[in-house]
Amino acid sequence: MLALSTRNQIMCGFALILLIIITRGHHFNWLHNLPSASWATFFLAGLYLRSPWPLPGFFVLTWILDFTAYYGGSASGSCLTPAYLFLLPAYSSLWLAGRWYANQYQFAWRTLLPLSLSLVIGTIICKIFSSGGFYFFSGRFEEKTFVEFAERLMRYFPLFFESFLFYIGIAIIVHGIFVLGNKLLNPYSATMEQ
Repeated sequence: MLALSTRNQIMCGFALILLIIITRGHHFNWLHNLPSASWATFFLAGLYLRSPWPLPGFFVLTWILDFTAYYGGSASGSCLTPAYLFLLPAYSSLWLAGRWYANQYQFAWRTLLPLSLSLVIGTIICKIFSSGGFYFFSGRFEEKTFVEFAERLMRYFPLFFESFLFYIGIAIIVHGIFVLGNKLLNPYSATMEQ
């Protein structure tokens, strides 16, 4: 099980807040081509932050960023429809996937299977809620069919999963550096969780 110290959770929390601010929307023009880290942020918050309170905090942060971008004129309102509410279960599924994986975590090769399961299942559920909500409830599509939705899901899911894995890959590298560094500095400590 992964359980960071309070100090490490606070540092992770601030890093995740900074990551979501920098990558969500078009607030920073020089980062225009950087993909959104929203999905990864919710997964990593579930993984590293033990309290459930960061979940609503990250929801509020994303809403503030989205509405600020919309009212500031740097983003269109195409996603701000009744379907926007479907981001609640979408992002919650990633947070729960991260929380589930935190309970399976071991710093060993056998952690790859539960990590892979949590990443794939969490993102599939997230994409179904976010895209399904937009497709069926945004009012942007005339003729709605499950076949067309499935086709759109299959077409766009790999792009979202790719950017999600980009940030998760960075997190895995940073996590590994901290764990190995802690073991080198404190060889009698079994894990970094203490």
